Amino acid sequence: MTQILSPTDLGLWRFGVGQYHKMISQGILDTDDNVELLEGWVVEKMPKNPPHSLANALTRAYFEGLGLDLLVRTQEPITLIHSEPEPDVVVAKGLLRDYANRHPGAEDIVLLVEISDSTLERDRVWKQRIYAQANIPVYWIVNLVDRQLETYRFPKGEQYTLPQVYQLTQIAEFVLEKKVCKVAVKDLMF
Repeated sequence: MTQILSPTDLGLWRFGVGQYHKMISQGILDTDDNVELLEGWVVEKMPKNPPHSLANALTRAYFEGLGLDLLVRTQEPITLIHSEPEPDVVVAKGLLRDYANRHPGAEDIVLLVEISDSTLERDRVWKQRIYAQANIPVYWIVNLVDRQLETYRFPKGEQYTLPQVYQLTQIAEFVLEKKVCKVAVKDLMF
């Protein structure tokens, strides 16, 4: 019978967010390293293809066009207790200069979005768990594989209690900072 080894059995190390920041400040990791920290693991991010880049730009433009007093960031880190992921789009409280000395934390984030094609399973399982545990109120997956929008609200423990899927021809309605917003799913992707 074959024994299944865990990552620690293989000699792999987990890092804390502070250690990860130290690796960056000491030049061990730099901007050429396409990685993010997920639950203590330094994980390679997937390269972006044109449909991913377009969906990212369309999603960012949508949120910026709402005219709310919220900051919209794309592909920038957020700092959580055990992770420092780089979601495709983050809608956060505050102004750009509020984050001069730190990345937004869970308490700053109103909504975040992952654009998913080759990372769909990672975004649905691993990242969803990370974001729910951090109590991020709303998590979206712009699912380019199935051409749909998946929304997750009301985090509890390791999951969201209200998942909802909108097909390409549907309009998603949601509340953001007490404003009722609508978006046609087809407007978020190619």
